[in-house]
Amino acid sequence: MKTIDDNKESTEDKSPVSNFIRFIIDKDLAAGKHQKIVTRFPPEPNGYLHIGHAKSISLNFGIARDYQGACHLRFDDTNPTAEDVEYVDSIMEDVRWLGFDWQDKLFYASDYFEQLYAYAELLIKDGKAFVCDQTPIEVREYRGTLTVPGKPSPYRDRSIEENLDLFRRMKAGEFEEGTKSLRAKIDMNSPNLNMRDPVIYRIKKAEHHRTGNTWVIYPMYDYTHCISDAIEGITHSICTLEFEDHRPLYDWCLDQLPVACHPQQIEFARLNLGYTVMSKRKLLELVEGNYVNGWDDPRMPTIAGMRRRGYPPEAIREFCDRIGVAKAASIVDFGLLQFCVRENLNRNANRIMVVLDPLKVTIENYPNDYEEMLEAENNPENPDAGSRNVPFAKTIYIDRDDFAENPPKGWFRMTPDNEVRLKHAYYIRCKEIIKDQSGSIVELICTYDPESRGGGTADGRKVKGTIHWVSAKHAIPIEVRNYDQLFTLHNTAETDPGKDYKEYMNPDSLITLTNSLAEPCIIDAKIGDRFQFMRQGYYCVDLDSSEDKMVFNRILTLKDSWSKLQNKQ
Repeated sequence: MKTIDDNKESTEDKSPVSNFIRFIIDKDLAAGKHQKIVTRFPPEPNGYLHIGHAKSISLNFGIARDYQGACHLRFDDTNPTAEDVEYVDSIMEDVRWLGFDWQDKLFYASDYFEQLYAYAELLIKDGKAFVCDQTPIEVREYRGTLTVPGKPSPYRDRSIEENLDLFRRMKAGEFEEGTKSLRAKIDMNSPNLNMRDPVIYRIKKAEHHRTGNTWVIYPMYDYTHCISDAIEGITHSICTLEFEDHRPLYDWCLDQLPVACHPQQIEFARLNLGYTVMSKRKLLELVEGNYVNGWDDPRMPTIAGMRRRGYPPEAIREFCDRIGVAKAASIVDFGLLQFCVRENLNRNANRIMVVLDPLKVTIENYPNDYEEMLEAENNPENPDAGSRNVPFAKTIYIDRDDFAENPPKGWFRMTPDNEVRLKHAYYIRCKEIIKDQSGSIVELICTYDPESRGGGTADGRKVKGTIHWVSAKHAIPIEVRNYDQLFTLHNTAETDPGKDYKEYMNPDSLITLTNSLAEPCIIDAKIGDRFQFMRQGYYCVDLDSSEDKMVFNRILTLKDSWSKLQNKQ
């Protein structure tokens, strides 16, 4: 089946939302500190991006767009054991799908390996770095705690000549992993643990996805990131709050080196979303443990998963704008994301009738072998969407949930000898119930009022219930995957003592229906097309669809609990 480009809407048609980061930029521009604003989005290619990264993407690319600057896409590829070309490709696809373009500003930290190494030698020559023989465990033990100062490494006072020799031999591959590292010489008594002689190079004898086996030593993130920013001329290095304590090290490295510029690091609160996990480690655990069906499983908070589920990119951008940029960490209600998606789909998704659990209905007084076409509007929220013709005949299917032999109080759908309206069609009345040997209902025998087409009758009578249907002869068999939240716990970081977060996985996060039926217009749908199944929810054509059977993912239900809650407050 063909795919569609589902991001035609411009990202430039909204006024920018003010926040404290933009205030800093405005002040810098007013003071003449910068002539052009340059930001960057620097993911590590060790997994797929999630909705938290979407916030960072929207922020960094949005700032560059609104200030007529540039935003670089730079891969922090300094850990070859965890990185893969698959992740690089997926990240680029995600950024493009969200509606952003890095133009010709695509970079890799590995582009700067030679420069990073040269700067490391310069630190050694200036007496500001040394080769340490302590193991990673010993380094941690000597670092101390927040209340106990660190102890200097016994190798801290090696001569410059010895350090240069050892570092060059590290580069040549003479030593095994974990036996040596290069550390910055700063202050083992610093109240900031990141400043207690941090490791800036370690030995890793692993093949790199770009440089192959050229290198056996790799720079650490804190050392690499700031220098990469400076090399690229980044003006504002925007990152999440967990890097706030790393900012002194960011500044220290740049202050020691002859870099052309000194970017400003600014931190904001990362996105935490209810009923899911945002840790790359946990997401990888879900994938590798087969708790989900891959990184693009529609239940995952990954951008790939949300794309496959059917979330429009415009809705994700709107969500990122609504949650804003702040300093305080918080958990965002998943309902807000759903509200943004639902608001978009209500405007843009055409309506069709789909019977999820079919129950046969025979209209005994309808002419045999007669068919007619009924006009149905595609989207009442969008008059430009036009209309379609829906076939009607003697035998139809309705949803089993729309009939009750013994209805509860307040039931307005079909019951024995009760009249209901078929959407776009006629009033019908159930006259007989047919059951199989086990007592299950297999068919309803009904009559219809030929004068009630379109919902009106000569005597002006009204019915309270309207249900959807499909013609048995014309219906298209489809598979429906009803997705729900992956976890039952709002804050998966606060599990009960002794319990793992995976114990809170929702057993009903995926319910598959294999016998559903759709009206025939669905046959022209392409992978990625979105629809509202009337009275059911919003659905998207999944990539598992084939010429033999179409598969639909439930994007979300019609019910909007979030906006109702906001209106009550």
